[in-house]
Amino acid sequence: MDTTINAKRLRATLPDVVSRVRKGARFTVLYRSRPAFRIVPVDSDAAPTTDLAEDTLYRAGPVGRSRDGRTSVDHDDVIYGR
Repeated sequence: MDTTINAKRLRATLPDVVSRVRKGARFTVLYRSRPAFRIVPVDSDAAPTTDLAEDTLYRAGPVGRSRDGRTSVDHDDVIYGR
């Protein structure tokens, strides 16, 4: 399962994050309280390691309003490729 970290903490602890990722850890990075990207080991496969139903971000409730006119389902399709 991913560890969630915000961008500010990522900047402050980057050497530690890199070390942990090299050992297999995965991170979901939040920017302005929204998931922005994931950090995964280079040799990992692109597929998620857990079932989407167990992913805490998948089908999460809205955090704010979408400025691009898309629905939360549209955003899940972009993020999760479904």
